[in-house]
Amino acid sequence: MMKIGATIKNWKEEKESWVRNLKLTVYTLSRSPLSVIGFILVFFFLTVALIGPLIITHPEDVTGAVHMDRKLHPPSLAYPFGTDEMGRDLYSRVVMGTRISLQIGLIIIFVAMGIGIPLGITAGYMGGWMNEIIMRITDVFLAVPGLLLALAIVGALGPGIANAMIALSIVWWPGYVRLVQGKTLALREEAFVEAARSLGVSRVRIIFSHILPNCTSPIMVKASMDMGMAILFAASLGFIGVGAQPPEPEWGAIISIGRNYLPERWWMATFPGLAILVTVLGFNLLGDGLRDVLDPQSRG
Repeated sequence: MMKIGATIKNWKEEKESWVRNLKLTVYTLSRSPLSVIGFILVFFFLTVALIGPLIITHPEDVTGAVHMDRKLHPPSLAYPFGTDEMGRDLYSRVVMGTRISLQIGLIIIFVAMGIGIPLGITAGYMGGWMNEIIMRITDVFLAVPGLLLALAIVGALGPGIANAMIALSIVWWPGYVRLVQGKTLALREEAFVEAARSLGVSRVRIIFSHILPNCTSPIMVKASMDMGMAILFAASLGFIGVGAQPPEPEWGAIISIGRNYLPERWWMATFPGLAILVTVLGFNLLGDGLRDVLDPQSRG
């Protein structure tokens, strides 16, 4: 009974600690108007991505429908964002493009973290020749501009969303290796890690119980900021024709077609361009807010 009581007490204390941390996080974020704006923007686009099929007005226009009788119509009540060169409703295509762009960004970031975090922890904790090999390979990838490397990889694999995501994932993982390796190098010299090592705790348990949890905060901040950049890079590949291919309603691909009709048919490039701008801005502002919350040294 005493053991059960102690377990319940520990659970209550952990719950109270979690609630206190959550309140502190909300309070710190609320102190920054820009962070609040970033959170609202990200929440808005996530909601649009989830309920997109329910709010579009012309589902048939999301893919390959052709309506030549209404092509290049300017924005109106019937077509809030106007129509494109095939007569398709741009509002429906931009809304559904939200889901595609967010999916691309999430996949790129998760794959990059899945590669970079284990390599970074291994390099930082093991040190020696393993650290040298991993970090020198990382330096090679970091030495090449990301977009140029992605273009080279897509050129070898062929155009398409899947290949663009593969290319950008390959470009993105070195940043996480560098971040986690530096954090692990500092953590492995901390007293709590030395104490665990002296007690005979295995390397795997030290990594998962002591190293990785303390790397979570900088990883979350970097991932939130990288999300916007991943969406921007994917749109860039779509814009130059090696990413998403028509009639896929991806923002970069829509802008690529719309630029041919500027400035008279301005709406074709303007609305997807604004979607990219606001999405990237939202994730960057949210990342700044998370940095203020999770990194006390960055607070003023």
